[in-house]
Amino acid sequence: MASPRLETYCCPNRDAATQLVVNFQPEVFCGVCIGSASISLLLTILQLLPKKGQSPRKMPKASSSSTILLLISICDILGGLGMIFRSSVWLGFPGFIANISVVNGTDVWPSTFCVGSAMWIQLLYSAGFWWLFCYAVDSYLVVRRSAGLSTIVLYHMMTWGLAVMLCVEGIALLYYPSLSSCENGLEHAIPHYVTTYAPLLLVLVANPILFRRTVSAVASLLKGRQGIYTENERRLGTEIQMRFFKIMLVFVICWSSNIINETLLFYLEMQPDINDMPLKNIRSAALITWIIMGVLNPMQGFLFTLAFYGWTGWRVDLKWRKREIPWESMSSSTVGENTYPSPVNYQSNIHDSKKISTTDSQQTDEAICMLSEGNTSSDERLTRSSPIYQGW
Repeated sequence: MASPRLETYCCPNRDAATQLVVNFQPEVFCGVCIGSASISLLLTILQLLPKKGQSPRKMPKASSSSTILLLISICDILGGLGMIFRSSVWLGFPGFIANISVVNGTDVWPSTFCVGSAMWIQLLYSAGFWWLFCYAVDSYLVVRRSAGLSTIVLYHMMTWGLAVMLCVEGIALLYYPSLSSCENGLEHAIPHYVTTYAPLLLVLVANPILFRRTVSAVASLLKGRQGIYTENERRLGTEIQMRFFKIMLVFVICWSSNIINETLLFYLEMQPDINDMPLKNIRSAALITWIIMGVLNPMQGFLFTLAFYGWTGWRVDLKWRKREIPWESMSSSTVGENTYPSPVNYQSNIHDSKKISTTDSQQTDEAICMLSEGNTSSDERLTRSSPIYQGW
């Protein structure tokens, strides 16, 4: 799983709290990490593959939100691969990992592997946190019609730039001036923990606020699209709200154990002797949450795909199919819809007045489709209620 304790474990003179959790049933812990990460990896890939009988999403154009969701899944997949590789080496070569504890050892490869694997996992999951924050920002900007595919470049710069900067800064401060002295004071450890948990806490605090404002803006858009708020539009707004709720629920479930575990371990670090009997319950709680982290952290990738797209099924379709152009089918379906003739002047006035409203409705439908992408029922209801579908 992703925890800054794994970077502090690379220090030969690690603190007693880190020693407690990392040395607690390491074989069982590594097996749990491998099993959870492998299951999540396979199910995540299965969710993202195209399915047989699944109609292509009828979006007017590619959206930045769909790109961000895909990047979040990619970060989870790569982070899960890092967990599998690191835990496999720990299980397969226990003597190699034991050399990390040697203070003045001549073999630098164990420490290099420890630092490199821990940085890989931290970087990928930190980038996933930043992408999730960008998704909340983008959802709000899309509803406000201030975002698009052009903003994805800014998201890339912010996400990867901040993730790399915080990761390198935290590791550099932790291991300064060398691995043998990286735990000789809180001035080494605290900046590392702050840079690790800063993006996580940002998502926990900022995303619910942005999602709530987005839901309010969606309700205003649905009401103003045709001047009425029908049952279909009410359900669509509720489904978008539920999608945001599921995303935050998955995030809280997967990462709340990390916050609890760090709080308990910091409390143990402040005690003169963590092996005192009065601290037995706290030690047990720290060890239990440590194992829970090994299960829940890797499962984030699969659970997020469920929150994003729902269960997409088992029937994978690997055959390439030509994607239907949405506006071709729409234009052909509207031919011959007006059976009864109308007076020329009346028809012209209706066409001119509705031509302006169609443009606004297209932009509104496009924004809402981006938020509800992956939900087939929502897309169908939105299409049926849109002026384009009705042959305006």
